Parts: sequence; C-alpha cells; structure tokens
Amino acid sequence: MEMSDIKNELQNMAKRLADFRGSLDLENKETRIAELEELMAEPGFWDNQTEAQKVIDESNRLKEGTETYRKLESQYEDLEVSYELVKEEGDEELGADLESGVKKLVEEMNKFELQLLLNGPYDKNNAILELHPGAGGTESQDWASMLLRMYTRWSEARGFKVDTMDYLPGDEAGVKSVTLLIKGHNAYGYLKAEKGVHRLVRISPFDSSGRRHTSFASCEVMPELDDNVSEIEISPDELKIDTYRSSGAGGQHVNTTDSAVRITHVPTNTVVTCQSERSQIKNRDHAMKMLKGKLLQLRLEQQQKELDDIRGEQSDIGWGSQIRSYVFHPYNMVKDHRTNHETGNTQAVMDGELGPFIDSYLRSKID
Repeated sequence: MEMSDIKNELQNMAKRLADFRGSLDLENKETRIAELEELMAEPGFWDNQTEAQKVIDESNRLKEGTETYRKLESQYEDLEVSYELVKEEGDEELGADLESGVKKLVEEMNKFELQLLLNGPYDKNNAILELHPGAGGTESQDWASMLLRMYTRWSEARGFKVDTMDYLPGDEAGVKSVTLLIKGHNAYGYLKAEKGVHRLVRISPFDSSGRRHTSFASCEVMPELDDNVSEIEISPDELKIDTYRSSGAGGQHVNTTDSAVRITHVPTNTVVTCQSERSQIKNRDHAMKMLKGKLLQLRLEQQQKELDDIRGEQSDIGWGSQIRSYVFHPYNMVKDHRTNHETGNTQAVMDGELGPFIDSYLRSKID
C-alpha cells in the first residue's frame, strides 16, 4: 500500500469509529454498566439467582460492545502514531508493520460492524435449529447429518454451546430429524441467515454404480424465547401433550421412563419434541420454549408475506427454492443463491467456515 492509500484508509477508519460510537450510544451504555456493577456489589445480590444472572448477562453484553469499541479506538490511535513516524523517518520495516496493522484493523472493524447489524428484537437470543432431510431416504438423511456436523463445528468455533434437544437417527445412516439449542450471544442473529433449503450434488457413497445424486435438507431456525415473553400467548386448551420413552443416538439418552415430551399446538398443527433431559418436567419446559419460538417464527413469516403481497413480490416455496447449493461433483463449489456469494473450498465450508456466507446475507438485508 502507498502512504496515500494508508492515509485514506485511516480517514475512513476515523469515520467508521464515529459511526460505531453513535450506533452504540456509548455514554448511556457505560452509565448502565456502572449501575449494574453497583447492583452486583449489593449484599443479597445472589438471593434471587435467576434475577442475578439476568443482571450479569446484561452487564456482559454491554461490556462486550463497549470494550470492543475501546479496543478498536486504541488500535486506531496507535496506527495514527505509526503513520506519522513512517512519514517522517521512512523506515521500511515500520512501514510494513503499519500496512499489516491497517489490514488487520479493517478486518476487525468489519466483524464489529456485523455485530452492530444484529439489532433485531430477538437477534441476541439463543437459537433453536432444526434439520429435516428431504425425500430420498438414506441419501438425504446422510446429507442432514453432514449439515449437523457443519453447524456444530461453526457453533463451537464461535464459543457457542450446543445442546441436542431431539435426535431421530436414520434407518441406515444419517438422521431423520435433529433439533439443536445453540447458546450464545447473537446466536439467532447469525443463524437466521441459514434458514431454508440446502441442496447437495455429489457422487453417492451409497450407490454402487457411482452415480451422481442430488439431495435436499431443510434448516429451520427460531429464537429461544424467555418465559416472560408476552408476544406469544398459548392457551393450555390449544395443546396436545404426549410423553414417550427417549431414544438418543448411540443410546446416550436412552431412559427407562417416559421422559420425552411431544407438544402439538392444535390450531397451527405445530409440533415440537424434546428428550434431552431425564426429567419429563424439564423436557416439557424446553419444549414449550421451542413451541413459542416456532409460533413467533410463523408470525414473523406471515408479517413478511403480507409485506411482500403489498409490494407485489413473489417467492416460491418448496424444494426448488433452495438458498444454497453444495456441489462436490463434477466440480467443487458452494454458492448462496440469495447473495451469489460462492467459494470453491467446499471442505472448509463443511468444516464450519460459514462466516462469509452469513456476513454477505446479513449485509444484503440492510435497507
């Protein structure tokens, strides 16, 4: 990079930092952090552990944003000083460090900007992710298990915790269905980009003739809702609740009691199941949270459909409307059909490198 390019980049960074500061409402956030720290220092703070945890979670979320901003601001100031030194002394080694530092800070600002884009009412929530194979038996069930591994890898790389809420193994391989609870700040905000149908093209390992197969699997993503969320009200009269014996992959959840729970919301025919806990009561609580998330998702989809109808927009629903294609043969490519972002490194994607796809999708939704 020429010095003029570095100067322009630094000027652009200064503008971005000012925009970040405005979006964060930094002063008010830091005031709120101080208030929360006073609460945490009070005697009896832990008397109500549920409320105490909410205070700690809020404090951690606020600190994450403000501390990251302060770190970016400090790095920018260091680069400004380095720029002046290089300009005065012309030190090549220092110039190379300056160029490297500028590129690194641009990347970190891009990541931070993406976090600021996640400002929807439920973006900060944990995510409930369901995978369902399409028609095709073992072939599509194996594809669903590959997606399960991909999302697990992505989640773990981000430091998110993955709990398997429900798991139905395939007949020969793969999975018939699986429900994950992915816990982490902004988990839903990121993973909502993955909702839709995923298409795989490959030479089937289950076909002795070595023919090429196309498989489909759907990914449903919902926010996990707190018990006190008032937007979704469910009457007990609208529910059908069944219990049955758990049976997890490899017998890890096998139980001797009917602890697994299936809840059907009769008016919408929405079904959720949970068998992750040995306690029927805990499974029921988890299932109710999942049901609230699904009903909220239905409401949001209906609102979006009404907006699309007003705008005259058309969208096909079905296996033909896949959001992303994964091609392993006759060439390697993963392509998102909504943003046209693509890569030839299919293995990296299957190992959980979904960042560029999620990034491009979220940026495409900015009005």
